[in-house]
Amino acid sequence: MTPDEQGTAPADGAPSATRHDLQLGRRLFHVVNGVSTATAYALLFTHEQVIHIFGTIACLVYVVDRVRIAYPEAVARRAPWVNRLFVRAEEQVRESAMIPYAIAVLLTIISVPKRAALVAIYTLAVADPLAAVVGIQYGRRRIAHNRSLEGSLAFFAATLVIAVLVLGRGADAPALAIAGASATIGLAAAVCELLPLRIDDNLTIPLFVGFTTWVIAALFGVPLT
Repeated sequence: MTPDEQGTAPADGAPSATRHDLQLGRRLFHVVNGVSTATAYALLFTHEQVIHIFGTIACLVYVVDRVRIAYPEAVARRAPWVNRLFVRAEEQVRESAMIPYAIAVLLTIISVPKRAALVAIYTLAVADPLAAVVGIQYGRRRIAHNRSLEGSLAFFAATLVIAVLVLGRGADAPALAIAGASATIGLAAAVCELLPLRIDDNLTIPLFVGFTTWVIAALFGVPLT
């Protein structure tokens, strides 16, 4: 039930956005975080270094979010733009999506080979918000709860392109194998994104895509090192 249906309006400065709102500031922040993390891992840091750095960042994100929950009036009074651009109404009294996002990225980096982790993090960073924007703006054909054919196709296409670019960069594998593996990864990721799980997709998407990429790359003979 919304605040208006209850007969009361949201407190001044309190978050009011829902999953059905574009909230472009939040989605852009989502993209920048994921892309910068994956790119830094790809170009600048070793596996051990990125675990230390991103592990520290994940801890800081958790602490900041707990402060936000404990002192909502301070955020609403001093930085109302934070609630307007980045926070949903459902997150006013519980952890934000940034917590499972940060944990999942860290677990993915720890658990799977580097190229598989890069595919997973870029998918979370780009394909997930792109699918949401396309679904909200242009989704007309519903195929699952809160999912549209248009959004799912956008998710598949973005994941396919990401996988081709990551797996094909300097890989010693036939182009057909890379294309086949990428298409299979994209399809599997799009199906996963459709599942009506009661777990935050910021947690499920990178872990699923990371392990799926690992398995599929092995089946197609595409090296991940």
